[in-house]
Amino acid sequence: MKFDYFYGMEINDELINKLEHLSKLSLSEAEREIMKKDLGNILQMVDKIQEVDTSNVEPLMHVNEDVNVLREDVARNEITNEEALRNAPSSSAPYISVPKVIDIK
Repeated sequence: MKFDYFYGMEINDELINKLEHLSKLSLSEAEREIMKKDLGNILQMVDKIQEVDTSNVEPLMHVNEDVNVLREDVARNEITNEEALRNAPSSSAPYISVPKVIDIK
């Protein structure tokens, strides 16, 4: 599988600003420089991986033959609803209120 959309990608301030907005982060100038360097290193690794000829390699569905061992789903009342609401920064009984996180453009 080739990742052609990485070719020619430039790690610049515009990209960092977009990622900062999408991730709802606020980075300092030093953190932005670190992010640029790290993203550049990641793209270099992707380029290096793409040099490997995988045309005769079967895709893996699973890395190993292990099967998940699942526990029984048992409901336990470890804290009461009132205790949970007391610890919440904002609530509207019987629910915990959280800020809206959907950003539709």
